[in-house]
Amino acid sequence: MTQYVLYVAVGGENKLLRYALDPTTGALTLLDELQVGGAPGPLAVDPSQRYLYIGLRSTKQVAGYHIDSATGALSPFGPTVALAADPCYLAVDKSGRWLLTASYSGGQASVYPLDENGNVGATDACTVHTEPCAHCIETDPTNRFTFLPHVAQSNVIYQYHFDAERGRLLPNSPARVDQRPNVGPRHYVYHPTLNVVYFSNEQEGSVTAYHLDREQGTLNAFQSLSTLPADFRGENTCAQIHIHPQGHLLYVSNRGHDSIAGYAIDRQSGLLTSLGQQVTEPTPRAFNFDPTGN
Repeated sequence: MTQYVLYVAVGGENKLLRYALDPTTGALTLLDELQVGGAPGPLAVDPSQRYLYIGLRSTKQVAGYHIDSATGALSPFGPTVALAADPCYLAVDKSGRWLLTASYSGGQASVYPLDENGNVGATDACTVHTEPCAHCIETDPTNRFTFLPHVAQSNVIYQYHFDAERGRLLPNSPARVDQRPNVGPRHYVYHPTLNVVYFSNEQEGSVTAYHLDREQGTLNAFQSLSTLPADFRGENTCAQIHIHPQGHLLYVSNRGHDSIAGYAIDRQSGLLTSLGQQVTEPTPRAFNFDPTGN
């Protein structure tokens, strides 16, 4: 039976946990604990699934690890690279040649080269300075565009062309997608088949659907829905957002209400219909699907 491997960053203990995931039952079995040289936060796997990159937030560094194709065991490789700022998010572009980072405290995004052996270059190819509280960066399915959302007081999404030949972020037109007050766009996912991007909104406790212009790489909002029950009056902030591999379900985590909000996605329009909330343990910051979506 196929077993999947799950990696969990434990920032307060400077370690990474490796679990076996049973795809039939969902049961987790701890395989080992890996000590790392700082407080791990964001994780990113390259498209070939040979390399795992760990953002060390306490030391403002990124470390690379080989992934054993049979067991998922990790072994360090290459030097630990100092980044321009504390990384709250990492992503590898679709070509596997560039590592993109977003910095909440630094208010910026950077792009670092990756060589044929997965090593991170010591010097960034590009850094753009925006505003405080930048939170996420992912290239679109064509690898030509990307977005940089900002929560809290900045409350904006920056739009970029991504030059995959040179690793450059170039402002799109318009450069910004301004928000109504107190929304706080945080993370986002691309629909696998539709020209739609979904954002979780940290401060407002909502999810917004945007049409993505595939030629221009720009966003146009067409729906926003709350992630909370209508009668909820407590404090809450949204965190991660994930889409089912088949593109028919969307989930967002609520920290405060302590739940996962679910939505059905219309396969033609991308419109969302709320499925309610599933109560979780306190403060569900991170979650994800297994590869099967089950």
